[in-house]
Amino acid sequence: MLCRIIFLVIVVAIIQSVKVDAQTPGYKIYAIPFARSGYPFTAADWAQGGSKSEKLDITFSVWLIKSSTGRCILVDAGFERDMEDAKDFQLNYYVRPDSALRPLGIKPEDITDVIISHPHWDHIDGVSLFPKARFWMQKDDFDYFVGRAWQEPKDTGGFAKRDVRKLIELNLAGRLKLINGDNQQILPGIKVFTGSKHTYGSQYVLVTKASRPTIIASDNIWIDANLRQLLPPVKGGTLSSAGYVAAMKRMKTMVKQTKYIIPGHDGIIYKRFPAVGNGIVEIR
Repeated sequence: MLCRIIFLVIVVAIIQSVKVDAQTPGYKIYAIPFARSGYPFTAADWAQGGSKSEKLDITFSVWLIKSSTGRCILVDAGFERDMEDAKDFQLNYYVRPDSALRPLGIKPEDITDVIISHPHWDHIDGVSLFPKARFWMQKDDFDYFVGRAWQEPKDTGGFAKRDVRKLIELNLAGRLKLINGDNQQILPGIKVFTGSKHTYGSQYVLVTKASRPTIIASDNIWIDANLRQLLPPVKGGTLSSAGYVAAMKRMKTMVKQTKYIIPGHDGIIYKRFPAVGNGIVEIR
């Protein structure tokens, strides 16, 4: 009798486990380039101690996490072409981020969620392009971005006033979800982490329910050389060089292969993964 009871308990536990797993969506992840720099950057321009001979393909991307249940999640929103700061990068390619999704059959209104890694202009300016999305941002980053950064002495490098206004409007509309800190699961199979201090509370994204667990680091890793050599970014790239390096070390404990840790601006990722058309690759 006791053996039968134990057997039934085990069977029920297995069934419950299967149900939970079935409710967690599987994801496909895509890297989508929407702009490229024509300036001849080298690794030394982006990483302390980086090589002056290592040429870079500096690319601006958004990342689509598409679930088997129909949810379409973006990491970052890109920027619109008229951003003044974009001129410094001498762009030789640009397509508006919402239009860059169309080869995947995704319309702007299909985007259900946007995870904002940090509020620099090239990652946040496009928030108004996705009219039905809910936006996820670290509370510390939001508070600093809309408040203290603009107090004297100002610390507004990479920030744009119009993006502050856009974010406040999203908050007033009830479309902004503020996340409190590190190691937070915000959606099934998706966690966010802090610590690199690229901005006051910048975050990176771990997708566990994909073909391979994948980290979308965004600017918490600028380029491949940062991760490969554990180099902090050049001056202005983080509020804590030690924190930036520690975050990269931590990322390496979360995935088995470093190719599944995706840097924010290194076009090398578009050579590492299978192309699906129009420059887009699937991270698998």
